Amino acid sequence: MAGKRTNSNLAGELLIELRRDDAVPLHRQIEASIRAGVRSGRLPLGSSLPPTRAIAADLGVSRGVIVEAYQQLVAEGYLTSRPGGYTQVAIGPEPAAEPVRTEPKRVPRIDFGYGRADVSSFPRAAWLRSIRRVLTEAPNDRFGYLNGRGVPELHDAIADYLNRVRGTSADPGDVVICNGYAQGVSLLVQVLVRSGAKRLAVEDPSADDDVRPVAVAAGLEVVGIPVDRDGVRVDALDRTDADALVLTPSHQWPTGGVLSAESRAAVLKWAGDRGALVIEDDYDAEYRYDRAPIGAMQGLAPDRVVYAGTASKTLAPGLRLAWLVVPRRLVGDVVQAKVAADRGSPVIDQLTFADFLSRGEFDRHLRRMRPVYRRRRDVLLEALRDRTPGLEPAGIAAGLHLVAWLPDDLSETAVVETAARRGLGVYGVGPYRMSGGGPGGLIFGYSTLSERTITDGIAMLAEVIDEVRAG
Repeated sequence: MAGKRTNSNLAGELLIELRRDDAVPLHRQIEASIRAGVRSGRLPLGSSLPPTRAIAADLGVSRGVIVEAYQQLVAEGYLTSRPGGYTQVAIGPEPAAEPVRTEPKRVPRIDFGYGRADVSSFPRAAWLRSIRRVLTEAPNDRFGYLNGRGVPELHDAIADYLNRVRGTSADPGDVVICNGYAQGVSLLVQVLVRSGAKRLAVEDPSADDDVRPVAVAAGLEVVGIPVDRDGVRVDALDRTDADALVLTPSHQWPTGGVLSAESRAAVLKWAGDRGALVIEDDYDAEYRYDRAPIGAMQGLAPDRVVYAGTASKTLAPGLRLAWLVVPRRLVGDVVQAKVAADRGSPVIDQLTFADFLSRGEFDRHLRRMRPVYRRRRDVLLEALRDRTPGLEPAGIAAGLHLVAWLPDDLSETAVVETAARRGLGVYGVGPYRMSGGGPGGLIFGYSTLSERTITDGIAMLAEVIDEVRAG
């Protein structure tokens, strides 16, 4: 056979490693090694194996051990042997599995996706300076195992920042660092379940993709509380016997409503009467344009409210930095859940963010980005007014997205699907409703789009609306 490998060439290629202290018999170990070589293609079809005497001498075993192994592989069909001839590989390697073919995901030419910071504006130079200072100055013990709360430097920096900017009543000892908001809410769900909680309330509509799957998997019943244009409806909350409520009071997601002072007080009274916990998701409150800042609810009732913040909307989601300010009685339980999850968040990232915060770089970054996002929002509002006057924008005073409510003659689903076929990414409010009904609306994220792209996108949307109306 042309090109056939000889036994002398192959003698060193069997890669048989015998473990003589193993309970598996030696001939079984030899079989397994040769079988694996055939399956992988390392021992090709038609290759000749060394004679039994030669391989026995190389391995320091009796010839009978090799004969037994070869005979078993011949019986299984891996090898073939004939008197006076070589023992050869009888089959080829197992064929690779056919890759699963999936339809390529259609990427919109213009995408009004939401929930994103403009990561192209990430303050790399300032962040790098903080990293260098950390690597130069951080005490050695910071690089060892810490408790699950995180590093003290970041506790102090977070508490100082939130008390100064968000009106919280945060003590550094109550701050827990976690890997993103999703992990933070997962830790809280675990603590709630262990305390005997049965029911979790969320706003309806809401971005429940971080909360709801985790809560349901943990055995909690999740109930929706209707939202009007000022935030969660307190009258509906009063009829709910939930053990905890997830709330976005400063900029309701997605409608943009701001919970009034009266409603905040009513929510906290409900929580106090029921012994319930309020989880305040303060996801994008740093970006506000047309109104004075609204303080965090945690500052009104730190014993009943968990404050949840994140760097995902202000710096970059890839940092996976978030923080909880937890009522003192729950800190130990949350830390225990954090330690069980991952032993703690990366230390260098925490120290870097602490330095970045304490030196005012975070404030400077926000001051740079607010006018950028405001211009983009203003261009979006102007384009909506000029090209789609039948849509009613809402939630425009803050954040990185807005909602435009549709007139009754337009189907949200039809607009979204028709836009997608044209390469335009717009997204409906409907998928975020737990209950049916409600007005149709479109969610527009504008933080990552240039002003020209925003204008072009709304021009495309106007054509989409004409097509939907034309049937």
